[in-house]
Amino acid sequence: MKTCCIYGILFFLLLSVNNISAQYAPYFKNYSLAEYKAGNQNWGISRSENGKVYVANNNGLLEYDGLKWGYFELPNKTTLRSVLAYKGVIYTGSYEEFGFWENDIKGNLVYTSLSEDIIENLSQNEEFWQIIPYGNKIVFRSFSNLYIYDFEKGITKISSDSLIITCNTIDDILYVSTLDKGIFKLVDNTLQLVINHPLLFDTKVVSIDKYKGKLLITTSLKGCFLYENKTLTKAYFNINKVIIQQQLNDFLILKDGRMVFGTIKDGIYLTDATGTILFHVNKENGLENNTVLHQYLDTDNKLWLGLDNGLASLDLSSHNYFYNDISGKLGAVYDVIKYKKVVYIGSNTGLFYLDINNKLQFIEGSQGQVWDLKEIEGDLFCGHNEGTFLVKDFKFQQLSEHTGGWTLKKVPEHNDTYIQGSYTGLVRYRKVNNTWQVKRLEKATMPIRYLVFEDQQTAWAAHAYKGLYRVKFYENYDSIISVDNYENKGLASNFNVRVYRIKNDICFKTNNGWLKYEPLLDSIVPHKLLNETFGEDAYIISETDVDKLVLKNDNDVIKFRSLEANAEDLSLTNTFFNNRLIVGNENVSKISDSTYALSLNDGFMFIDSNLKSTLQLQKPQIEKVKIDTVSKVFKAKQAIAFGFNQSLSIEVSSPKSENHFFEYSFFDDTPAKWYRLEQSKLELSNLKHGSYTLAIRTSNSFGDVSALQKIKINILPPWYKARSGFILYGILVCILLIVIFLLHKRKVDKEQRVLQLKFDKEQKEMLKAQTLENEKRIVQLKNESLQNEVKLKSKQLANTAMALVKKNETLQEIKKELAQNQTSFDNHYSYKKILKKVDGSIAHKDEWEVFEHNFNQVHDDFFQSLKNEHSELTPKDLKICAYVKMNLSTKEIAPLMNISIRGVETHRYRLKKKLNLENDISLTDYLLNYE
Repeated sequence: MKTCCIYGILFFLLLSVNNISAQYAPYFKNYSLAEYKAGNQNWGISRSENGKVYVANNNGLLEYDGLKWGYFELPNKTTLRSVLAYKGVIYTGSYEEFGFWENDIKGNLVYTSLSEDIIENLSQNEEFWQIIPYGNKIVFRSFSNLYIYDFEKGITKISSDSLIITCNTIDDILYVSTLDKGIFKLVDNTLQLVINHPLLFDTKVVSIDKYKGKLLITTSLKGCFLYENKTLTKAYFNINKVIIQQQLNDFLILKDGRMVFGTIKDGIYLTDATGTILFHVNKENGLENNTVLHQYLDTDNKLWLGLDNGLASLDLSSHNYFYNDISGKLGAVYDVIKYKKVVYIGSNTGLFYLDINNKLQFIEGSQGQVWDLKEIEGDLFCGHNEGTFLVKDFKFQQLSEHTGGWTLKKVPEHNDTYIQGSYTGLVRYRKVNNTWQVKRLEKATMPIRYLVFEDQQTAWAAHAYKGLYRVKFYENYDSIISVDNYENKGLASNFNVRVYRIKNDICFKTNNGWLKYEPLLDSIVPHKLLNETFGEDAYIISETDVDKLVLKNDNDVIKFRSLEANAEDLSLTNTFFNNRLIVGNENVSKISDSTYALSLNDGFMFIDSNLKSTLQLQKPQIEKVKIDTVSKVFKAKQAIAFGFNQSLSIEVSSPKSENHFFEYSFFDDTPAKWYRLEQSKLELSNLKHGSYTLAIRTSNSFGDVSALQKIKINILPPWYKARSGFILYGILVCILLIVIFLLHKRKVDKEQRVLQLKFDKEQKEMLKAQTLENEKRIVQLKNESLQNEVKLKSKQLANTAMALVKKNETLQEIKKELAQNQTSFDNHYSYKKILKKVDGSIAHKDEWEVFEHNFNQVHDDFFQSLKNEHSELTPKDLKICAYVKMNLSTKEIAPLMNISIRGVETHRYRLKKKLNLENDISLTDYLLNYE
């Protein structure tokens, strides 16, 4: 698909265009201080072979690659007055300084001073205002001298007796214009006088150019002169009075003979070859500033303007023109029509027209919204917010009071009948005897914005906001038969429905794409062809009865599309009309067979649909490569290698491409997915290590792409995945194995020591246990021995007690027998003595002490414990307790106590009381268990 160059709009090809005035201007672009971020004054402009634009600015050198601006300062930070891009080198002139700039191997622009080499020959306070190529040399001009730089021989200084105003080369001759000594030419490094005429005395010569075999000399305040055969004559151009008044400051001739005059006071004037003004660009129609400091025409026929405040560019190879109203009176334009050789403009503020001088004129009484302008039966209809009006002799005549005339359609095969969609529904217009009859049709009373006829009696009407209807008319169109709502017959959404008739099909543009009416199904179905051809997001902004439909998509790209096979299309991007389209009400009006007008805010734009201009997108250039902000040398066939944790920055440009942007992709086995760069710098980080093929291309809004710039990228693995990492891993593994071996050995030794200690401990414990067991056995044996001894002693004690009992019983019997045989004794004293000895033997104290001692040995201080607990016990009580403890019966105790059995029982009873024993507790049990 061929596309239109974005820096121009088509020249108005109608007859009226021959008288185009200052109100019309080609498309131009301003570059403000806020964009390039440097000084306001721009003294020189030059474009290099690679397409980059260089500007001599107050603050330094500006570089523009079509997307971004670069800024570079001189070492002494002085103002640049001139610049020349020549064979890849950028020459600049400044205050007491001139030299050149070149890109180093890393892509950085580096300055080299030439004036330093001749510092002793450099005049003081010189500024270099002009740099031009001359043969294989470069000429630097100041007001006092010429410095000619020969690439091989160095710099030659040529002085002048008069102020040097300008230099020009024509047919390899260098002409030098002075203020009051005339015009010279350079011959063998000597200035030879060529023209010395009084008309040029004290005159600032702006330029000397070749013009129809003559020399054209333009001056600042005296106009233009022609020089031929040593004769100087006035050039009687129509522009002369203007440039004298506005003070000419720069001049150039285009390849087609047209001339461009840059002035100090009023912008630029473009004339034809005879000096007749074609158009004028100044602050009034949008130029940033009226003072033109420098003009430069590049190889693409684009005119660059260095202004006293900013920059601008105009595409002079295009025939594209705007009408701009910067006063704000016009407002948002909704329709443009040419009626009886007059251009009428309908806007939200009313109806306007352009007079013979192309000045904007308002039609009285038309204030308010104008929706539609249409020529019908020789009359100009104006669909207005307040109704529908006829425009006659620049007067506004109301035809209908039905408000909001959106659209007006002719009834098929009825030359005199028309149906209009308005705020209040459908309105019929019929011309009878040169008089228009108006009637509002009932039933269809909703606001109708879009209307097309299916046949003579059927029309489709789209609601202004919601809904779609099929309307049936009676034959005379005086009324409506029916209005059928098609909301539920295939429409996914009934909002924002637009209806068109395309190649006899009733088509609909909805929020979900293109649909069409299928009569056989009486339903609405998807329109595959239009969805594929136009795009689901595109809608028509022109009438459908034209050779080429005009569409707009979501990217604000406007396309002229023909449904004919092999037809070439024209496309325009929003560069021309950025933020100037009337969103939702975009409109393109047909002015002539090939000329259209696009409605804009504060103006309109003429478009010639026959214009075909092919703009090739250029392959991106690699400007700089940085790794972690450090510039690197880029070689096309060599892969860029950088570390895993580093970032890669790639700056690209395509200075010869227009309205472009950049996309990048990584190529692999899957289809490439392209990503758009926001500017012209690609930042890559956090990528997996490995080798990649990075592709960068230049693209535009039309879908065109350039050839690919492929870059090999090798992202080194992190150190832990690199060879050094694996070596380190081997070393670490070896160290680890050694450590494991040593740790294992240490562990084994430790376990052996632990086992030995455990074994020793177990042996000790076993010995200890055996010792304890032995000691326990010894103790047990001792205890057994003691127990046996106790048993023995108890037995002995019992035997002793029994012996005592037997003894006492025997003595009692002896005593009894003595008492019975008392009379047998002759000596009573002897009897008493024997009786006393018997009694003494019965109650022998020593025997009790021995008994008590033995009893305590057997029963562990029984008496002491019993006395401690029962202090009231008497010795006699203790004896009975001892005998009871020995389990002696009352009968056995009585002899031992030398009392009767009854006495023992009495004593036992009393003893039980002393021991505080309950009745149910036996004294014997208590004492036997007492410890």
